[in-house]
Amino acid sequence: MEHIAPVTHPAPELDVVTEQQMKRLSVSSSSEKPKVMERTWGFAARTDTTVTYEEYVYWAKLEREMEVEENKEFQAEHGSPLKDSIKNTFSSAGRKKVKADKEARLQTLRELDQKKGPSDVLTGSDNDQREASAFKVSDAEWRTAARALRTASWGQMFFLITTDILGWSGAPFVFASVGYGTGVALYLIFGIFAAWGGWVIWKTFLDLDSARYPMQSFGDPFLRLFGINARHFINVAQSLQQFFTVAILIFSKSLNIEQIAHSSICFVGMMLVIMAVGMLGGFIRSLRKIGWISNAAVWMNIVNFIICMVAASHFAPYYPAITKSTLIQTIQPIKVFAGIPPDQYQQQSPGFAATFNAVNTMVYAYAGALLFVAFLSEMRHPLDFWKGMFLAQAFICIVYMFFGVFVYSFYGQYSANNIVNVVNPYGLQTAGNILRLLSGWIAIIMYFNIGMKTVYLEVFQAIFKFPSIVERKGRILWYLLGPCYWILAFVVAGAVPNLNGITSFVGAVFMMNFTYTFPGMMYLSSIIHKAAELPGEGFNPATRETIRHDDGLKRWIRGYKKTWFRSSIAFIYVLLGLACCGMGTWAAIEGLIDVFGPDGTVAVSFGCPVPV
Repeated sequence: MEHIAPVTHPAPELDVVTEQQMKRLSVSSSSEKPKVMERTWGFAARTDTTVTYEEYVYWAKLEREMEVEENKEFQAEHGSPLKDSIKNTFSSAGRKKVKADKEARLQTLRELDQKKGPSDVLTGSDNDQREASAFKVSDAEWRTAARALRTASWGQMFFLITTDILGWSGAPFVFASVGYGTGVALYLIFGIFAAWGGWVIWKTFLDLDSARYPMQSFGDPFLRLFGINARHFINVAQSLQQFFTVAILIFSKSLNIEQIAHSSICFVGMMLVIMAVGMLGGFIRSLRKIGWISNAAVWMNIVNFIICMVAASHFAPYYPAITKSTLIQTIQPIKVFAGIPPDQYQQQSPGFAATFNAVNTMVYAYAGALLFVAFLSEMRHPLDFWKGMFLAQAFICIVYMFFGVFVYSFYGQYSANNIVNVVNPYGLQTAGNILRLLSGWIAIIMYFNIGMKTVYLEVFQAIFKFPSIVERKGRILWYLLGPCYWILAFVVAGAVPNLNGITSFVGAVFMMNFTYTFPGMMYLSSIIHKAAELPGEGFNPATRETIRHDDGLKRWIRGYKKTWFRSSIAFIYVLLGLACCGMGTWAAIEGLIDVFGPDGTVAVSFGCPVPV
């Protein structure tokens, strides 16, 4: 399945902050904390390991209280957030207002960045007046600018999450692998768990985020709950997921072009062309000036959705897309099943592995929690996030079940992972492939840009101490790493020329954990941290000290015992996520072994045969 979700682009304000962050040196991670700390505020403080969990919670609680009061005033002026979002999207006056507001916020951030001194610190000595009101004087100016980043409503969250997650093209393949009943049940179960994962991320964000210490990426809560090494692990995993997504997009775009050209071009040669064009896109270091293009991809996706449904209801499938790339080698009457289909109707692998390959595809389709922290960081009133998130998850689940059942009813066992490949006749197939190609190019550029920034900022600069991207050496390294990124992605796509297999593998190893396992870990750690607190413990804003009576394993055990029921459920949930990851990885590998074995795909590693 090709996932078009990556077309969602970061807000211009967030891009400004990311660029400012890349200009700064890493914050010192000294393990010895003095009694009165000079604090770095804002995005530079996200990686300050001297800040304790209790301090994050203290400022987050104040932030939420202020947001409640500010939201009351905002609602009195603007009314419904969802109605306001629709008006701002479809009316010219609304769009002009949004544009003017964005420009004002960008100007505020630029002015603040120019005004700040090199250290950007607040000293805390002899400040009884500040202790009485932590958000006055020098703090007020920073918070005003920080709040300029946060303008999104829960209505906008609905649209953001929907466009981020919704990737419907693999839904018919899921039903072709497990049948009607099992498919509906699995979509409901995994949809509910995906929504719960989003709820957990939301609750963790509310507990730990503030204008002083904002959270921007998925790795930030892991730093605050588990430590710096956990954040590094998450950032490396995120970088790998984005890298594999680029590889999948290279492969799927080559399939689109090959179908348009009647498979007359060498397949590996086409992937080389896409890799070369992608390298040119690597010279784009900011998405701010091209971000508007991503909105067009959403409409392309909707048109393609309609094309697939019309084609399925009026025409037979394009059989070579299945017979050349799966275990189904013959053309037989189309059949559908209420339960799991027999092995001879399975595309990727027989038996239990077939079911888990469907699960992997489904998990890939529900993936999107990786960006929830970034979305929350743009919200004016994060307490309302759950409304947009639950509404979006419900809508996505309904779309998947409707589209999957509808197309499977007409295509049966010939429902491919990337359904556009089996669309007939050639005219509709070409229209679908062109739309897929255009929206896919947008996704490739954006995923590469975001992926490279993540790799450079969170891995190379944070871990390996690479120079800032604004320095001459940093710019040279950026432009050198870009081609390496593309070459490696091409090697992965060329070495494993099977869309079902590589999508299933990425879904099992990465999407499963980011959507289900890692949010479960967040929840488990958060409730244990809260329950472990003893009387007299906490953060003292006057001295910047955190008082703890004990630490280490003893504290974790005490917190677990106090919340044994919830903690046990969360722990079992994490174990189930890891088990699904393991079984899904096994199923993906078994599927690849079967499909590249006798009577499998015509494609070979780095070869010319086209698997459609």
